[in-house]
Amino acid sequence: MLNLVKDIPVTMWLLAIVQFFSWFALFLMWVYTTSGIAQNVWHTAPGDSTSAAFNEAGNWVGVIFAVYSVFAALYSAVLGKIADNLGRKTTYMLSLLLGGAGLLSMVFVHNQYGLIASMLGVGIAWAAILAMPYAILSAALPASKMGVYMGLFNATITIPKSRRACWAGSC
Repeated sequence: MLNLVKDIPVTMWLLAIVQFFSWFALFLMWVYTTSGIAQNVWHTAPGDSTSAAFNEAGNWVGVIFAVYSVFAALYSAVLGKIADNLGRKTTYMLSLLLGGAGLLSMVFVHNQYGLIASMLGVGIAWAAILAMPYAILSAALPASKMGVYMGLFNATITIPKSRRACWAGSC
């Protein structure tokens, strides 16, 4: 195991760092979006999770999460062609930047329908996060150790997830 870790290609280390923080951001979004939108769009008080306005915000979060999934599905249909034209790394970088812009824009949007535009960026990032690291990584790994390294790489998803569970008090 130590030899495997010692011999991990640089590309995998770099992708692992990006993947770790990408998933960390997604977990934070999944946990805190309802509270944030309730306060920012429905103007509820912080911690007010029993009001009708908070419940309306929660219902709207379900809608916009479905919307980003639709955007992700649509983007994934053209993602390969974009990567062929721009390169995998450039495509991944631009997709993550659009996702970050989408997340950041949510702070400035005070209209529930304006959040749909924010979800365009999130959906683009979501599609790229699910596909591009593996496409980039598969070209950088030795074929004889592909399965082992892909398994190790998946820890960049599971570690942030387990930390989130601990913060929520269930570890």
